[in-house]
Parts: sequence; C-alpha cells; structure tokens
Amino acid sequence: MFAASSLTDAFTEIGRDFDRQTGNRTTFQFAGSQTLRTQLENGARADVFASASDTQFTPLVGKVVASRQVFARNTLTVIVPRGSAVKSLADLTRPGLRIVIASPAVPVGAYTRQLLAAVDQAGTYGPDYAARFMKNVVSEEPNVRQVALKVQLGEADAAVVYTSDVTPALKARVQAVALPSRFAALTPYPAGVTLESRSAPQARAFVAYLLSPDGQRTLRKWGFRAAR
Repeated sequence: MFAASSLTDAFTEIGRDFDRQTGNRTTFQFAGSQTLRTQLENGARADVFASASDTQFTPLVGKVVASRQVFARNTLTVIVPRGSAVKSLADLTRPGLRIVIASPAVPVGAYTRQLLAAVDQAGTYGPDYAARFMKNVVSEEPNVRQVALKVQLGEADAAVVYTSDVTPALKARVQAVALPSRFAALTPYPAGVTLESRSAPQARAFVAYLLSPDGQRTLRKWGFRAAR
C-alpha cells in the first residue's frame, strides 16, 4: 500500500490492528504523495493509494484508482525547538530566522503557500508577509517528515508541518505554535483501491477499516481529524 509520509505512525498501527483482525499481511511504502503518484502513473503496483492531498489523488480516479474516499483530515501547525522565542506567525518574519518548509509539489508545501496567501490577503501581519516569510526559508524538503526532522535536529528554528506530525516522540524536542483558526484550514486525506490491485477484496476491506470506529480512533490518536 502506498501512503503519504504523514500517515507513517497512524498507518503502521492501523496495519498491525487490521492484520490481527483479518489475518492479512499488510505492507506500506511511505513517501510524499507527489512521489507516490508519479510512481503509480509510471506503472508501480500497489493495492491502495492514501494521499495527503486531493491534488495528487483526484487526477488518478478512473485511471489508477477506482474511487475516492476521504478517511481523515488534518491541519497545519508551526513547530519550533522547545524554549524558542517564536510564539506566533508574526515572529516568523524576524530577520535571520531559519525556516524549513516542504517543496511546492508536496501537499504540505502547497498548503503552506495557501496559508501564506491567506495571511497576505488578510493583512493581519502587515504588507508582504509571505515575501518576508519566504526570505527566511533555508530549505524546501521532499516530504513532511523531513521538514519536521530539521527542527528536531536543530537545523531549523521553525517549520510548517501537519498537526499529526507532532508525535509523542517529537513533542519531547519541539513545541507547536498554534495557527489562528481562520488560517488553519482542514485538509482532506483521500484513499482508494487501485484498478490493478491483485488483492482487491482485502484492499477494499482496508479502506473500510480506515472509516470504522477502530480505524478512526487510531487516526485521532495520531492527531488526525474525523473524515466527516
């Protein structure tokens, strides 16, 4: 099964529970949604594709995947090292601050740029906020886990990630800077069985499990929001 990097912890646990209940043996390949989409379009085989973005998923419906089912939602947050003086969006434009984000092709990178556009439009933090923010960006990573890792390793002063990326292990090293609710849009996570699946019944059962009370409980445990 192909799944977005931000699903690593949740899907690892869900796969273990699903296999225990069904007798299946589920394996995952985690990467940026854009990378997985490209692999599928070029003939890679998987039974299920779970994406962090409709942009990377919807074009595959009817061509690579049979249908689209939103199984979870997520929000953005900013993470900084524990004890950091960064407390709000306004602090992210201070000269010399090192910010890491994902590249534009990565779902969280696209959402980050949508966030910056919304902040600019609102004018809450002064003119040209996005330009001042981007001036502090020192790296654009290929997936959200790499973005979070930069702060964990002390190689960045701030990063934009999903709320679900602030895992128990990461919380020991970083703290989250909550975004104003008007800027923290809920982002959908769609999944679907591939048309070339060799285990379609089991694949459909896995997607159904994601929406089951057990599956939704585990997703919430790892910081995701309800599918509906």
